[in-house]
Amino acid sequence: MTLYELDGRDGRRFSTNSWRSKLALAHKGLSFDSIPTPFTRIGEIGDGSFKTVPVLHDGDAWFGDSWAIATHLEEAYPDRPSLFGGAAGREFARFVQHWQESQLGPFAITLIVTDLYDCVVPEDRDYFRISREKRLGKPLEEAVAGRDKRVEGFRRLCEPLRRRVSETPFLGGDRPTYADYIAFGPFQWARAVTPFRLVVPGDPVNDWFQRCLDLYDGLARHSPGYD
Repeated sequence: MTLYELDGRDGRRFSTNSWRSKLALAHKGLSFDSIPTPFTRIGEIGDGSFKTVPVLHDGDAWFGDSWAIATHLEEAYPDRPSLFGGAAGREFARFVQHWQESQLGPFAITLIVTDLYDCVVPEDRDYFRISREKRLGKPLEEAVAGRDKRVEGFRRLCEPLRRRVSETPFLGGDRPTYADYIAFGPFQWARAVTPFRLVVPGDPVNDWFQRCLDLYDGLARHSPGYD
């Protein structure tokens, strides 16, 4: 298998969606080759139809979008540990994805986007600034203004996650499921690019994040980041 993921400066792998897929592959015990790809070269992957990463090439088949990759792995490798733990777990993971993409991710980017800009490879810098300023509706530097105070709002937004992981090690219970890998993304995103802390030691969310970093022989922890 080959997984195409975003390339960052100094080997930093910051894509939230790519981390979902990398942890899903590790969960299934499947080996894969990683091909770091800049934003501006995603169009060169496969037949050129992909607009985003991750992209998984498995045998003769190609899969774009992290959810499509997860469902493919679950269906193609049923003898391996389940990512969802059944139909209900799959629907729960979908809920977590909607929450992460509509709440956590949009807030997190306003706290770290200038650090993200500094992390992209040189050939991506113009693309990143233009596309993210269009998305945010303001210059990157204005988007992060006041983050030292605003981060408290992000931490309050984490309360559902905090309550759950105060009760059990992972969202899935004693063992992680794909829901954990989805929620993990924004925190690994920040860890890869900035010393600015989304959560702090002593917070149950941080304890859960540390447990996720150690999964699969420290797959995520060994990736370059700010610890």
